[in-house]
Amino acid sequence: MRKILIYLLPFLLLGSSFAETRLLKVSGYVSDEHGNPVAEASITVKGYGTGTVSGKDGRYEIMIEDNNAILVFSAVGFITKEEKVRGRKSISVKMQSASTALQEVLVTGIGTQRKERILQSQMGNAKSYPSTPGFYPDRNYVDYNTEDYDHINDNRFLKTADNPLSTFSIDVDAASYSNIRRFISRGELPPAGAIRIEEMINYFKYDYPQPTGEHPFSFHTEMSDAPWNPKHKLVMIGMQGEKIATEKLPASNLVFLIDVSGSMQGPLKLPLVKASMKMLTDQLRENDRVSIVVYAGAAGLVLPPTNGNDKLKIKNAINELDAGGSTAGGAGIQLAYKTAREHFVKNGNNRVILCTDGDFNVGASSDDAMERLIEEERKSGVYLTVLGYGMGNYKDNKMQKIADKGNGNHAYIDGMDEARKVLVNEFGGTLFTIAKDVKLQVEFNPAHVQGYRLIGYENRMLNKEDFNNDKKDAGEMGSGHTVTALYEIIPTGIKSEWLEEVDSLKYQSNNKLIKSAGNEVMTIKFRYKKPGEEISKLIVHAVNDNQIVLNKTSNNFRFAAAVAEWGMILRQSEFKAGSSYSQVIQLAKAAKGKDEEGYRNEFIRLVENASSIGGNNIDAMKKTTKRD
Repeated sequence: MRKILIYLLPFLLLGSSFAETRLLKVSGYVSDEHGNPVAEASITVKGYGTGTVSGKDGRYEIMIEDNNAILVFSAVGFITKEEKVRGRKSISVKMQSASTALQEVLVTGIGTQRKERILQSQMGNAKSYPSTPGFYPDRNYVDYNTEDYDHINDNRFLKTADNPLSTFSIDVDAASYSNIRRFISRGELPPAGAIRIEEMINYFKYDYPQPTGEHPFSFHTEMSDAPWNPKHKLVMIGMQGEKIATEKLPASNLVFLIDVSGSMQGPLKLPLVKASMKMLTDQLRENDRVSIVVYAGAAGLVLPPTNGNDKLKIKNAINELDAGGSTAGGAGIQLAYKTAREHFVKNGNNRVILCTDGDFNVGASSDDAMERLIEEERKSGVYLTVLGYGMGNYKDNKMQKIADKGNGNHAYIDGMDEARKVLVNEFGGTLFTIAKDVKLQVEFNPAHVQGYRLIGYENRMLNKEDFNNDKKDAGEMGSGHTVTALYEIIPTGIKSEWLEEVDSLKYQSNNKLIKSAGNEVMTIKFRYKKPGEEISKLIVHAVNDNQIVLNKTSNNFRFAAAVAEWGMILRQSEFKAGSSYSQVIQLAKAAKGKDEEGYRNEFIRLVENASSIGGNNIDAMKKTTKRD
């Protein structure tokens, strides 16, 4: 009998081992202080790499091996919370927002020194933060504002007789709008330099027809009265990029370039970056590859090229990132491009995705140095996406220049909803280029147009000679993108204070009308290159004087006009004429259309909030704007 027990002992121990490692399924609900579900909350087992996230309804499920394990609950904008399992199968938690925790410290005072130290270690010096509802402070927030914006001079009215050609590069960036939303949500009006009207307009989708011919985009034009000046006309030019199904998109070679310097501490910076990149990871396919490069005082490769299906490995690498140190952005960019080149996918999507606040301070960090670096790196055929994060020290001007010079696009991520819009809903448009170096040149017919001005696109203007120059860089268009441009025109016969006379030329005669071209108001010429090609293709489109009464125009026209009018009000443009908040709201409400994602309805709320704030903060904010 003793021998039998000795023989059976290993098997009994093995069975005991299996019993001890039996998995326990834990489920529950993650909510905020008011009981509302917290989506995308991270639930991990402390000390292990295993974890899950809560769904849109706040519910989660996780399998654990140890009945006494500790679950860690974290979410952007909330204080991290830990719960001991103790064999429980159901664990629901209420998470405390960072702003609420901050207010507790402010009102509790001297008797909570230990609690205040804990909060300061997580979010910084509490006394420096404003108490705006919904504002989650950054650790490095201070009373002064070091955000940088370039000064914008509104495009002026030009006489058609003297300047018949208007030439510009397209712009599909939308960073300006989400940044404006951030300011208004905090109860402030944005600085004038943050207001790029073309980016505000192009934040929204427009119902333009899909292309059907040989070119990767379609065109649509519409003309009516300018709502803010009925004596003037408004012409809308709309472009719709071909939408390619995700499964048909080419294989991707992506490099996540993540700023982990000290300036990226705080809930709306690195934690939001990590959540955004994990969201993007969920969109990757088996034929995609991802590398991760980080930089602080130096740059390093933390994840070599990894298959898009190995999502847990990618997310674990992201979870390990922490912020601290100076900001060697130039070194990070060089390493990211080097990694992308070494694993270049021919006929694929090769792209660096830079996540930063733009506050570079080590190595190549000046605007000129960064521009030269990016211009050199883009020759490799690697594209660039710039995602901006944070507040207080955000360098909008630098982010714009980097994206423009890098055959790229620029978005500002002010929360999880914007991350989802940019990286999930608009996945193809953000990451897959269907046309590059897209330029427009408009020739106005002086028989119908006395003067004109392009609304927005101030930093995208080109010389007329640049249009036919294939070496001249211009904007890129992604899968499914829409691009909208508005011209305000002064018809012939209208007396206008905006058109200034120029002395007659001495050595040549002034321009004379050669051909009336009948009913044509303008001719639009488009140039673009296919990705990987260096010879442009030309498209020519004439626009006839087919005016429509404003209230009979499309939702596209009226909503774009409303956004442009609001931009002029916010910027205190000298050309805003009879613009008003009430007119903007009226136009936008009548042009909401289906608005399945709610972005147009949100726009109306923002305009109403901006109207309540008023213009008192404009002068105070101008100090953050650089002037020419």
